[in-house]
Amino acid sequence: MEIVRTPDKFFANLKDYPYEPCYTTIKTHDHTDLRIHHIDEGPENGPLLLCLHGQPVWSYLYRKMIPLLNQEGIRVIAPDLPGYGKSDKPATREDYSYQRQVDWMGQWLEANDLKNLNFFGQDWGGLIGLRVIANQPERFDRVIISNTGLPYRPDVPQEIVQKVKDFRDNAKTPTLPEMAKKLRTTDKDQGLSFAYWQKYCWETEDIPIGFMMSSMLERKRSKLITMLDLLFINLGLKNISPFQTELGRAYAAPFPDKSYKMGPRAMPSQVPTMPDDPSLEAQKKAWDFFETFEKPFLCAFSDNDPVTRGADRQFLKVVPGAQGQPHCSVERGGHFIQEEKPEEISSIISSFITST
Repeated sequence: MEIVRTPDKFFANLKDYPYEPCYTTIKTHDHTDLRIHHIDEGPENGPLLLCLHGQPVWSYLYRKMIPLLNQEGIRVIAPDLPGYGKSDKPATREDYSYQRQVDWMGQWLEANDLKNLNFFGQDWGGLIGLRVIANQPERFDRVIISNTGLPYRPDVPQEIVQKVKDFRDNAKTPTLPEMAKKLRTTDKDQGLSFAYWQKYCWETEDIPIGFMMSSMLERKRSKLITMLDLLFINLGLKNISPFQTELGRAYAAPFPDKSYKMGPRAMPSQVPTMPDDPSLEAQKKAWDFFETFEKPFLCAFSDNDPVTRGADRQFLKVVPGAQGQPHCSVERGGHFIQEEKPEEISSIISSFITST
């Protein structure tokens, strides 16, 4: 397996991210060394909270929550998924199957021998983390999820399957504005909107990750500044754009050029939205497990995330440990609730840990 590693200099002087790196090396299926980074902050004997991020971000996403949780006596462990942050980045599309990502983080968990864990996962952090929990339930005491899911769709009508596949195979690559507009909508075919995101990410070799995160989270920026920043990106000058913000630079830091971006490019296409997905059987087994999961399980989703809206309903319906818990909807939390509502989601997590 070919691996790339982002040089440390690209992480220098990031605002509000003073954390010391911790590294664990695991072996891949072909015995390649894969180094996974995590941060470990808070009181040594405090309750352990494992926080997993999604795509296209990294553990920087948790920088606002970590001090708040530490103040409540909670020790926070936040890894970078392989392909992100300071972790090694496998270089080919095939490396990023859903199963391999579950296997990698399972090996990381075993290598660090973490136990009595509280889990928080959002986006791909939930998709991967929930599968890891199903494989190693004895290591976890509680589960909190937000804006994520455990996709399992064996009964998608054939006409919808064909429509999505035709779009993936034959439509032109959507532009960034086209993709963003479509992703904000919900459509009756339950797949085409997300297919825009999948197609954009895979067919755009140099995804402007910093710009995307900045434009999504820093809405007070003027439209003119945003347009000028996008102009620099379109001219291939994103790394010297004078309009890039500190937040944009931080989210772009792990990806100095397109050779480091295979993870963010490949992973959206691994979300199992179709009935012929190779991970379908593993998803079913995971749902079978959670239908018997009696430990405390909490959903705290945003009320305005078009990607995952409603994904909490199945957990609330079938997970025994979810019954009677103080599930909540976070007002205007956005997709990246860690950025938009760090105080609120941190309070929800700490209250749940101390009260159950």
